[in-house]
Amino acid sequence: MMMRTTTTCATRATVDIERLTMNSTDPTRSVKKSARTTSTRRSVVVRAEKAYDYDLLIIGAGVGGHGAAIHAVERGLKTAIMEGDVIGGTCVNRGCVPSKALLAASGRVREMRNAEHLRQLGITVDGAVNYDRQGIADHAENLATTIRGNLERSLVGLGVDILTGAAKIEDNHTVSYGAPGTVTGGRVTAKNIIIATGSTPFVPPGIEVDHKTVFTSDAGLKLDWVPEWVAIIGSGYIGLEFSDVYTALGSDVTFIEAMPNIMPGFDKEIAKMAERVLITPRNIDYVTNVLATKVTPGIPGEKPVTIELTDFKTREVVDTMEVDAVLVATGRSPYTEGLNVENALNVELQRGFIPVNEKMQVLDKDGKVVEGMWCIGDANGKMMLAHAASAQGISAIENMMGHEHVLNHNSVPAACFTHPEVSFVGLTEEQARAKGEEEGFEVAVRKTSFKANSKALAEKEGDGMAKLIYNPATGEILGMWIFGLHAADLIHEASNAISTGATLNDLKFTVHAHPTLSEVIESLLRGSEGH
Repeated sequence: MMMRTTTTCATRATVDIERLTMNSTDPTRSVKKSARTTSTRRSVVVRAEKAYDYDLLIIGAGVGGHGAAIHAVERGLKTAIMEGDVIGGTCVNRGCVPSKALLAASGRVREMRNAEHLRQLGITVDGAVNYDRQGIADHAENLATTIRGNLERSLVGLGVDILTGAAKIEDNHTVSYGAPGTVTGGRVTAKNIIIATGSTPFVPPGIEVDHKTVFTSDAGLKLDWVPEWVAIIGSGYIGLEFSDVYTALGSDVTFIEAMPNIMPGFDKEIAKMAERVLITPRNIDYVTNVLATKVTPGIPGEKPVTIELTDFKTREVVDTMEVDAVLVATGRSPYTEGLNVENALNVELQRGFIPVNEKMQVLDKDGKVVEGMWCIGDANGKMMLAHAASAQGISAIENMMGHEHVLNHNSVPAACFTHPEVSFVGLTEEQARAKGEEEGFEVAVRKTSFKANSKALAEKEGDGMAKLIYNPATGEILGMWIFGLHAADLIHEASNAISTGATLNDLKFTVHAHPTLSEVIESLLRGSEGH
């Protein structure tokens, strides 16, 4: 409590001085506003406590760190961001962004090769539809380069200092940094430090990665080659998106899934429909209830990759597969090694994750808040999504400024960018019913089909459904799942409703343009059958 009170007092003093500064008649105010307000505010902090190089230091310049930096500047904090690799982190360089480029290009190939779909639209393509593998790969790389440059320019334009080097935390206000074996880098201090170091692909024991025939999403996004037969270990978002790319470009795909069903994290009804559309009609098969306990790389065109399959329950080897390539899509691990949080902050890592409270404050091994230390994104493990990291960063800034804020993670949407897409926010039907049984409330479900939507029918894209899960007594939205055309763009109406606490009664009279895909959501909100 004493720590929170002290921080709040300093913040209030800062705000008062900033108001005086903004009312100044100094003719240079308009061109030096940021510098003058920062300088004035820091003078107050210096008198109250001690001098720091920065109000805020962010370790990691991915989407989470970038979002936090922008919000910190908006709040008047002198900010630096420290990056040991490249600006943009996993999402921009080895994840969300380049994968969307591959999906966009391969999706066009799939669409143009679908003669029956084109015929229904009155279109005929004469001759074969071909693609340039390197051209698609270059598109992904060029997109990542463009977005990376945009992020860096936005940081520089806002006056954020970019410090290059791997970080080592010395205490809760001091970080040293630099590249191993060089004399670059140094040591900086900050009143607050946010850890936003992200994650790396998780490779289970027994899988030998050669980055050519056995690889993770990092290498897969380079699209160095298109194997004839690819085994994908894991059928979550990453695996599904890669299966979409590979099958569109002509590969056969086999999923290897440890759980009893593929797409184990999905709402079961949505997963069943997604299997019917995304798996069954394509060159995809799968095995479930098995682990890939040993994977030995091969040589492209000469020697196959061998996979030892082990029963998930008995742990007995049940089969061996030979394929051209293996993509390991078994999730991600927090990138926290080398930060020195254990020694410097008395923090006990939890499977590599840094423990935090609901305000994103780092907790030591006794469960106490480490003053001035915060952790967001994949490194804390609360929700491993880029936009969740950004939202957590904004929440952390609000809390360090004395404006109490807790992010509702149930309001954070997610999407799988297959063709068609899957998106969701909140709970699955199974999770909601379990919660209702435990807490003593009823759960209701509304569904609608894309076949009832005029815009979807105009596109000849009627495969899809949307599902609303809610409390009928209160109108509270517990979750929404969408499978269909542009599902990733449609989910945000439900996400914002959960975030703001809007109920079905609040939303049922909202108006959606006709004819648009948004009327799929309108149908759910009103309980009607579509347009």
